[in-house]
Amino acid sequence: MVSWDTSPFFSYPDPSPMVAKRIIPCLDVADGRVVKGVNFVGLRDAGDPVELACRYSASGADELVFLDIAASHQGRTTLVDLVRRTAEAVTIPFTVGGGIASVEGITELLRAGADKVSLNSSAVRDPDLVARGAERFGCQCIVVAIDARRRTADEAEARGKGWDVYVKGGRENTGLDAVDWARRVVGLGAGEILLTSMDGDGTQAGYDLALTRAVAEAVEVPVIASGGAGCIDHIAEALTEGRASAALLASLLHDGVLTVEAIKTDLLARGLPLRPLEPALAAAGHGGVS
Repeated sequence: MVSWDTSPFFSYPDPSPMVAKRIIPCLDVADGRVVKGVNFVGLRDAGDPVELACRYSASGADELVFLDIAASHQGRTTLVDLVRRTAEAVTIPFTVGGGIASVEGITELLRAGADKVSLNSSAVRDPDLVARGAERFGCQCIVVAIDARRRTADEAEARGKGWDVYVKGGRENTGLDAVDWARRVVGLGAGEILLTSMDGDGTQAGYDLALTRAVAEAVEVPVIASGGAGCIDHIAEALTEGRASAALLASLLHDGVLTVEAIKTDLLARGLPLRPLEPALAAAGHGGVS
């Protein structure tokens, strides 16, 4: 069961560059199954969430993220059960998000075994939810997910270059500037930012390093880079040039293109500060891609 911190929610973890970088598999869940698409559309089945969670936990992942992308009433019931089953099966922290609209919703998922919750559309609709959640449970339990898309040429001409925040599964442009929004939610008590490039999502063409760096330089909490990983070089770039604290991965792992062991072995060899693998996993990781 998670232990909730009652310290002031505006006390943030030390963002020192020596803090270990993290590799975090992401499981997008709909109707109890993991799904994956490109640019938030064209979803396909990618497996059983608890089975995948156990695989990634055993292979050296630092954390997990579950996102209920349907966020329906049926999905909420399924998600709470999924959290309970996952908490019983894995030994690493995990974050759960999707359709959480109240402190009661946060409480339900934390009590079911989640270590953190991720707020997205609900934070835009009710920014004070971030503050209420952080005040009650501690900033380390509150992640704000930001789905950002680069402005088109016409939008950039009218408003300046940058990225807008989207909600409702990427269907609605809020008009909020992604960097400004990140600053605001951190000021409200968010302890971490999960930053997804909608332009890169599922493309395997690389993270949006400019977006990741802009947000990472604007806030004093960890930023998780998401959307676009296609190879280990992309991950290394996000953790160095992009200044991200963690890299979120989905298709590369679900499809067996790479393993957590191979990724961490390669990044450790490059001198990046990561949590070391267990000896047996490190030996397995030398094989590169699976």
